[in-house]
Amino acid sequence: MDFGVQNSNILLLLPLHFTCLSIAAFEASVLYDHSATIECLENPHKPQYEGGIIINPDLDLGIEGWSIFGNAKMEHRQAGDNKFIVCHSRNQPHDSISQKLYLRKNMHYALSAWFQVSEGEVPISVFIKTNSGYKFAGAAVAESKCWSMLKGGFTADESGPAELYFKSNRTSVEIWVDSISLQPFTQEEWNSHQDQSIEKKHKRRVMMQAVDSHGKPLANAKLSIEQKASSKIPIGCATNKNILNNIKYQKWFTSRFGVTTFENEMKWYSTEPSQGKEDYSVADAMLQFMKKYGVAVRGHNIFWDDPKYQPYWLNSLSPWAFRLAAQNRAKSLVSRYKGQLIAWDVINENLHFSFFESKMGADASVEAFKYAMANDPSTTMFMNDYNTIEEMGDKAASPDNYLNKLRQIQNSLGNGGRLGIGLEAHFRVPNIPYIRASFDKLAAAGVPIWLTEVDVEKGPNQAWFLEQVLREGHSHPNVAGLVIWGAWSPQGCYRMCLTDNNFNNLATGNVVDKLLREWGRRKLQATTDDNGYFETSLFHGDYLVKVDHPDIKNASLVHTFDVSPSRSSSTLLLQDSQ
Repeated sequence: MDFGVQNSNILLLLPLHFTCLSIAAFEASVLYDHSATIECLENPHKPQYEGGIIINPDLDLGIEGWSIFGNAKMEHRQAGDNKFIVCHSRNQPHDSISQKLYLRKNMHYALSAWFQVSEGEVPISVFIKTNSGYKFAGAAVAESKCWSMLKGGFTADESGPAELYFKSNRTSVEIWVDSISLQPFTQEEWNSHQDQSIEKKHKRRVMMQAVDSHGKPLANAKLSIEQKASSKIPIGCATNKNILNNIKYQKWFTSRFGVTTFENEMKWYSTEPSQGKEDYSVADAMLQFMKKYGVAVRGHNIFWDDPKYQPYWLNSLSPWAFRLAAQNRAKSLVSRYKGQLIAWDVINENLHFSFFESKMGADASVEAFKYAMANDPSTTMFMNDYNTIEEMGDKAASPDNYLNKLRQIQNSLGNGGRLGIGLEAHFRVPNIPYIRASFDKLAAAGVPIWLTEVDVEKGPNQAWFLEQVLREGHSHPNVAGLVIWGAWSPQGCYRMCLTDNNFNNLATGNVVDKLLREWGRRKLQATTDDNGYFETSLFHGDYLVKVDHPDIKNASLVHTFDVSPSRSSSTLLLQDSQ
């Protein structure tokens, strides 16, 4: 740890290994369980939260608490020491087993369950039937001969009776079910989980002691602690070429964000509108601008699998010429910005579209990553797609399908390369428990997760929904960063603006500023106790502390220190030179 010292005569004790959390105003009575597995196991784990409100969650009591849903048949079986229920003789997708529940309005419900099927690999969904309709609560791909974990969740819209049941379109298979859990949390408990996670993830406990030149503690010394402007949290916003010539836009953006993604300026149709005629001038200028202000840049994107967003000339190429053009694209773009970006979105939306697969074959995504890594092996390479956390019914982009595609790429690349999960996060109405559960499942892959294009559809709750999403992402232990998709344009933003055309904040911008103040650069006034001590919790970053006390000889004492995730501690005695 580095300490810069000016006119100093205090002792700063910064035991950053100290892990005790500050006591929150409200502490959740039940801690949230982030654990998840993406492996198919011989036996399921025990139910999370001991099943929560589920009766007989581990099926050790036979079929107690469980009923037939639809026209299926239910059978209790045992394999070794493990007991479970089998649902068979199914005629309709919803034919399964169920359990009756009572839900409470506005409670968040965390769901987990384990599934196996009699043959093949089969998607299984969990639904909640209420008096007003049906709620999708989660999905997983179940396999035969081993157990797969599902994590999901929902928020209750009303209080009243409900019924949990399972669904699979493959009616010919048996559904095996075990270790089911449904745990309710109040909003206060949910907020407490976030606060505790932020405390562990982004902050450290810091203790300071002020003493005079003889080592005597300075009681009631006034401390002014300020985080330096250079300390920027990994929450950013997209930008576009409009920032290059708009001073108001520049001031508004650079005073807030430390990360950005260029909206369109690095995309293939922007940099090579005619074959062989490349133009990186706009992207170059934007990158230089961001470097000037210390803003990190995510590269977006090398390839986009949607056929609507391609250079027009690509479609006329032969298969051989197309592959060569793709190789040249990766080489030209990636080598140009090698080592200057914090990430590359290598292929965009390949869970939903297949333009490159139609031209290059089923392994097009793998080839794209190989091309990128050959030209920049040290930068993290992301697969970027939408609806993995936004729309629970989009099976193409479910967490399980995302991980399956990522695993195919990982297996083909071997141990080479650094991969990342990019979640676009374009929301209508966010399902917060499902978002957290999806993060948990995706985190089991062991690679960085970023929310890459966060926005919320316009509506009366837009700002509130945005705040919910940002809080959930920033607090999750395995989410490394967030980028808001709010690049400004005088004609309007993609879906969500943060300011008007005079750069006065809209409600969404006010939410962002509130969270940046809460999580970012802060000023703190404090007073030492009778023994000269002051203890607090500070976000990671570089700090400047000023000390004022009648016994201090120097009129102005300024000290700098760093708060980092490191568990090392440091003690520094700063002696008065006079």
